[in-house]
Amino acid sequence: MSNSPEPIQPQATAKTARDWVKLLAHYREPDHLRSVFELAVTVVPFVLLWALAWWSLSVSYWLTLAVSVLIAAFLLRLFTIQHDCGHGSFFKNRHVSDWTGRIIGVLTLTPYDVWRRTHSIHHSTHGNLDKRGMGDIHTLTVAEYRALGRWDQLMYRIYRHPVTLFVLGPGYLFFLQNRIPYGLMNQMRYWISAMGTNAVIFAALAVIWYFGGLMPLLLIFLPATLIAATAGLWLFYVQHQFETTQWEQEEDWQLHDAALHGSSHYVLPPVLQWLSANIGIHHVHHLYSRIPFYRLTEVLRDHTELAEGNRMTIRESLANARLHLWDEDSKRLLSFAQARSLYS
Repeated sequence: MSNSPEPIQPQATAKTARDWVKLLAHYREPDHLRSVFELAVTVVPFVLLWALAWWSLSVSYWLTLAVSVLIAAFLLRLFTIQHDCGHGSFFKNRHVSDWTGRIIGVLTLTPYDVWRRTHSIHHSTHGNLDKRGMGDIHTLTVAEYRALGRWDQLMYRIYRHPVTLFVLGPGYLFFLQNRIPYGLMNQMRYWISAMGTNAVIFAALAVIWYFGGLMPLLLIFLPATLIAATAGLWLFYVQHQFETTQWEQEEDWQLHDAALHGSSHYVLPPVLQWLSANIGIHHVHHLYSRIPFYRLTEVLRDHTELAEGNRMTIRESLANARLHLWDEDSKRLLSFAQARSLYS
């Protein structure tokens, strides 16, 4: 037997974001029957819960509000399905995806074509400090904030305050801003999307008022929409606003790196993960947005490296509400207090 040492095996090279894109392409094909099933198990309970809530108005308003919370949960899931339609990942047929998204957009108060365009811009520019402002949470660098006058600093602090973002923000976004093609005002197709969606929404509300009066609107429609909007905005926030997210100036920015490293893996309990349609697996989604939501768990099952990347629990995510400024030196998102202690 030879006493010569065993040859040293080369260590496996860590996969780059571009490497992952090639691997994830294998998961992009939607299953038509599975998509129909996922839509059905969301729409049917949503409709039945609306009927239950309407019936409960004659029993107890508190019961109605309790059912409205459940309606909000399924409304959130509908929004996530609409989100997949916007990426063309829910059905192979683009026209079927788009019209499914447009119909759901009436329920979520979101003009589908407007949202699809702004969300596409978000995906193509996220993490690029030179292309902020469309489809994202406005974020300043420490240097930019310090260069502002006192009034502008105060305005930014008010904007980033949790009350503004998570109490006032959801209602403003879904009830007011979504009524016009915000950011796309100079293109007629987006006005058609917004005004067409508005017309159907107002017609539906008029029917509800005609048959049920004010109470179904106040105790079912309004709270369910606000709760779903708040949950959706929180999910969007923690998917990109966390300490070790990634922002770069354009000369150093790379699309795939920003997608993988600038998006979180929000670990939720199974029920919440189902109701949010796996949107918490956001680092994988951003890296390859054509993967249907119901296949994202396959990716984590097959690739443990991605399952462990950018993990964040609900408890850990709560601290992110205190982080507001991107520090280009330390490559960290900081709180106002942290920035002040570092640069005072």
